[in-house]
Amino acid sequence: MTDDPPVARIAPPSILAEPAPAAVLAALPGSRAVGGAVRDALAGRPVADVDVAAPFPPEEIAARLTAAGLRVHETGLAHGTVTAVLAREPKSQPVEVTSLRRDVVTDGRHAVVEWTTDWREDAARRDFTMNALSLSAAGELWDYFGGRADLEAGRVRFVGDPATRLAEDHLRALRYFRFQARYGRGEPDPAAVAAIRGAVPSLSRLSVERIWMELKRLLAAPDPAEAVALMEETGVLPAVLGPATLGAAGVLRALAAIGAPPDPMLRFDALLTHGAAEAARRLKASGEEVARLVARYRAGHDILPIQPAIATGGPDDDALRRLLAEQPRDRLTDAAWLRQAVNRAWGWQGPEDSAWDRFRARLAESPLPVFPLQGRDALALGMKPGPEMGRLLAETRRWWLEGGCTADSAACRHRLAGMMKAIHTETLPKT
Repeated sequence: MTDDPPVARIAPPSILAEPAPAAVLAALPGSRAVGGAVRDALAGRPVADVDVAAPFPPEEIAARLTAAGLRVHETGLAHGTVTAVLAREPKSQPVEVTSLRRDVVTDGRHAVVEWTTDWREDAARRDFTMNALSLSAAGELWDYFGGRADLEAGRVRFVGDPATRLAEDHLRALRYFRFQARYGRGEPDPAAVAAIRGAVPSLSRLSVERIWMELKRLLAAPDPAEAVALMEETGVLPAVLGPATLGAAGVLRALAAIGAPPDPMLRFDALLTHGAAEAARRLKASGEEVARLVARYRAGHDILPIQPAIATGGPDDDALRRLLAEQPRDRLTDAAWLRQAVNRAWGWQGPEDSAWDRFRARLAESPLPVFPLQGRDALALGMKPGPEMGRLLAETRRWWLEGGCTADSAACRHRLAGMMKAIHTETLPKT
């Protein structure tokens, strides 16, 4: 095996000295940390986990790790990847270990690979130059494609020809924007942007699950607005989400300007002028994620007509209790952030920022009203289970809401009993 000499020696990140990564690197002579651990160490960012590459086929990697006392899980053996943990530590940090590889066949979604001992060849198949760095346990740094300089300059650049990298894996078009949001500064790389624009038609071949994963990762960046603006400009965003994304970057900028929390799901809602829940469902988001978007939409529908009251210091206490009784507090808060941002982004008249702040503070401080009756209360009054009982309980709750959610259990039971009596009287035979 021949290789270029390291380009520098740096202080390795402390995570490489932790038990599991240290054991992996020691068990595999010539292995190196690769990818995010090296990139983030150079960028001065926290390193959450370690990926390791080694110049051995996967079976030999597994055998060497097992002999060194590590448990090996074959998490991606077809692609040369295993995951190692320390057998003696139940909560050992997992370390993903991959054989050096070269691509044999690629189709934009999957690759057939074979093993190599050539580090440069392995680095050449990676997406961005800043991800093609590798680091030994001793701090020796290899940089085959100028990734360190690109990282320092805030330049997200594909390894080699951008069109070729995109043809190998269409998802890289989306990954580019995530890395641009997290590491990019200044003007984006023109060659990368041109290649991505040309690759837009190929995005239809991506699985919706992979699109959803990348969108959430992008939207978790500290400030994804400019990357999303570039997605709009290149045609990528409407290609994966549809034409309802018009102006999405402006709403994201407005969310940041008003101090909204950096919540990926709130930001996803901001990408679409309508139909966020339907888009998430199409992308096979989790049931919990879709339910949250549905609840946020309903909360926004309830907030829309009370904007004039918010602007003048309202709504009154009764109206606020009705809101909190009908919608989850956190979804009402989300809806308030989003409505405020949409008003600002689109230049629509609405409450001042300070009025929205007061409204959210009241939402946070107000006790949650809870309807004081349950089915057992109706049974105790002599009702039989069935649709009629459900209808009368719903009618009682509607009366409770109209009164500002202030009636207590005794008053609600009295109301329910009165409706039962009225129905009973109406059904008695006339004499």
